[in-house]
This record gives sequence, structure tokens and C-alpha cells, in this order.
Amino acid sequence: MDKNKKGEIMKTDIAVIKSSGQILFNKISDLIEQSRRAIYIHANTTTINMFWEIGRYINEDILESKRADYGKSIVSALTTQLTEKYGRTFDSRNVRRMMQFNEQFPDFEIVSALTTLLSWTHFVEILPLKTKEAKLYYLSEAAKGLISTRKLRKMISRKAYERKEIADTQITATSPIPMGTFKDPYLFDVLGIKDEYLEDDLEEAILRELEKFILEFGKGFAFVERQKRMIVDGADKKLDLLFYNRHLKRLVAVELKYGRFDSRNMGQMKLYLKWLNRYERQEGENEPIGLILCPESGREEVELLEMDKDGIMVAEYWTTLPPKAEFEQKIQTILAETRERMAQRNLLAESEIDTVSGE
Repeated sequence: MDKNKKGEIMKTDIAVIKSSGQILFNKISDLIEQSRRAIYIHANTTTINMFWEIGRYINEDILESKRADYGKSIVSALTTQLTEKYGRTFDSRNVRRMMQFNEQFPDFEIVSALTTLLSWTHFVEILPLKTKEAKLYYLSEAAKGLISTRKLRKMISRKAYERKEIADTQITATSPIPMGTFKDPYLFDVLGIKDEYLEDDLEEAILRELEKFILEFGKGFAFVERQKRMIVDGADKKLDLLFYNRHLKRLVAVELKYGRFDSRNMGQMKLYLKWLNRYERQEGENEPIGLILCPESGREEVELLEMDKDGIMVAEYWTTLPPKAEFEQKIQTILAETRERMAQRNLLAESEIDTVSGE
């Protein structure tokens, strides 16, 4: 065998060895990563279970004593002993959080499924929230998106749950729009838009920082097209933004308006959705839905139009956030007003049912 041929065989052998070695490395590397993840999940779940149990033991002991002064003294003495033996994890502040955790979730099964996806710090973030519904919403969103504690804190500070609740008041029983799909208002301060702008400016800002825009919308949204061209009776129509939601399996049309909501916007969006349903909807997808974004919506007008039955919602967008206290107050006021209108609507519906039943 000549030297050239022998050299080629050696090169081939070396290449095979390298390839086999890389395949083996990848397999072992995957195994190590999976094992590390399994160890972390087990340790994390065990830790959260332990904290819940510690809270339960203390709460039950205090409850049985029926003395508030006993509760304070026992917690103080207990945390001193625990901290000396096990470190700052069991100081007074953290142990009281464990007690809160048990109090707020007496049925641990409700949160046990989330412990494989969330850390103890995630649970700590939601403890100060007022309602159980809000707590479970934020925990669920954090688990679905696998978001960090820092991002969860930001989501809470931006009142994501309250804004979802405001938007959901538009949705009636016959609506094709699932609850929790949209928020109201949307906060576009992250896009760095000034108070004075045109629709084109807003659209440019959204496209420039599309990732932030989609994060404000929520998980599952994917950008499809800008200025979607539709030809109706030979005339060009253009939809501002077209998205697709992977969770809902449907196209989502978004129209941007720089003035107050006008009922004519409803007809325009209705036309877009009909066109998308006929020409763009693919097999296995649900019917398209639409969102009209305005700086001011006229919430009662929107509710009276009942656009949700046609798969259309209207939401405000804010480009500048007021100071924290003012922002929280504004959201609470909007939420109270929408709940009141919903209650009135339900009373009216019940009255109509009673009238029909009495005939």
C-alpha cells in the first residue's frame, strides 16, 4: 500500500474517531444536564414542601394555644434557635413567610404542581397580594413562561392581573375570544414613544422594539406581517399588524389608532377578520380575532357595542406611566368601574329572565 493511500485511511479513521467521540460527548453531556435538572427540581420541590410544613406546624401550634402573645413569643424563640442551628434561611422574617404561605394556601395540592417550575422566591413575591385569584394568576404565568423572579416582580408592579381582569369584562358567554387573551390598558412606555405621535410613529416604534411589545402582549404571540395587504372589490385595504397566537391557534389582527375609539373602527376590523378568515386561515386554525388599540376607548361605548361577539376587543394604550401610586389608583378606579358596569349588566339580564319567566 502506498504512503498516500495509507495517509488517507489514517485521516478517515481519525475523522471517524472524532465524530464518534463527539456523539458520545453529546450523549453524556445531555445525561449530565438532565440529571442536574432532575436534582434541582427534586431539591427545590422538597424545600418548598418543607417550608409549607414548617408554616403549618407553627400555625397549628399557635391556633391551639388561642393566645396572640404566645404566638409572638414562640415564633421569636423558635426562629432564634433555628437560625443558630441552620442559618439565616430560618430567621424571623423568612419563618413568618412560611406561616403566610401555609395560611394562604392551606390546600397544598393547589400549588404543588407549580413547585417543579418555580422557586421559593417566586412564591415570596406573591404573598403580599390581596386576592387568591391574583396570586394564582401570577404563579401560573410565571410557570408557563418560566420567567425569573425579577420579571415576575415587574409583571406584578405593572398590574398585569388587574389589566387582564379589566379586559375580560368585555367578554360575554358567546364570545370567541378566550378569557385572559388581552389586557387593558397596554403599557407602551417601554417603547420610548413621546406623547405626541402619529399612527405611523407608533407602528415604527412597535416594530423597532417588537420583542418588548410581544412581552407586553403575553406568551404565545408571534409576529406575522406589517401593513397586511387585502384586496376587496379591487381596492387595497391594509391591516396595521398581524400576529399569530400559538396557544390559541389563530391569527390576531391589531389596528392602531391615535384618536379616541370610533364605532366606525368596528366595521373596519370586522371586514379585516372576515377577509383573514376566508383567505388566510389555515386548516386546524381557529377563526381570527382582532384588537383595536386607542389612547382612549370610551369603555361604556365599547361594552354597549358588544364587539366581542364578533371576535373584536378594544383596549387603551398608555405611552407614559404616571407615578406608581397614581398608576395603581388609576387601575383600581378603572377596575371598580368595569366591575360595577358588569354587575349592572348581570342584574339587567336577570331582570329580563325574571320578566320572561313571569309571563
